[in-house]
Formats: sequence, C-alpha cells, structure tokens
Amino acid sequence: MKDNLDHEQYEKARKRTKQKKRLYFHFVLFLIGSVFFIILNKVLHFHEELDWYVWAIFAWLFLLVIHFFNVFVMKRFFDKEWERIETEKLIEKHKTKIDRLEKKLDKKGFFNESTPQEELNS
Repeated sequence: MKDNLDHEQYEKARKRTKQKKRLYFHFVLFLIGSVFFIILNKVLHFHEELDWYVWAIFAWLFLLVIHFFNVFVMKRFFDKEWERIETEKLIEKHKTKIDRLEKKLDKKGFFNESTPQEELNS
C-alpha cells in the first residue's frame, strides 16, 4: 500500500513538473518571439508604418497569462483528486434526495408491498 501511495505521489509530482517546464518553455519562447517581432518590424522594416508588433506581443502575452493561470491556479486546485471528491459529494447529495423522495412516496402509500403484480403491469 505504501509503495502505491509513493508511486501516486511521484506521478503527481512528475506531472506537475512537466506542467511547469512547459510554462517556462512558453515564457522563453515568448521572449524570443517578442524580440523577433520587434526586429522584424523596426529593423527589417516589415510593415513599418504600423506598430503591429505591439499587438502581436500583447496577444501572445495574454495567452501566456492564461497558461500561467492554468498551471498555477486551475491545475493546482482543480486536479483529479478535487474532481473525485466533488463527484462523490454530488453522488451523496443525489442519494439523499432519492431517499427523501422514497420516504415521502412511502408515506403516501405509493410503495405499498401488498399491491398485486397485475396492477403494476397495467
């Protein structure tokens, strides 16, 4: 059992490390790409009349911020364990509602055991 728990912790840590590694790679790529856009626009005079590089950098920055939020907020708090716990809570809530409805119907006589089978089929 302890080996299984250790393996689960290792896998979780490995996945988390991969997420962070991808984010750091995205950040480095963003920096290189931003410099490339500036050089392309200002040094190589590609559509120099517009400062399009600013919009391209801001759009990419927006995507980087979403990636950052996903890794450090969403994945940290809303992982598989959270999903499992929430599913169990929802199942328990539904079971409670079903039990209450069955008790209500039983009080009204809908679950009368003396009902003949022919009446149920008709």
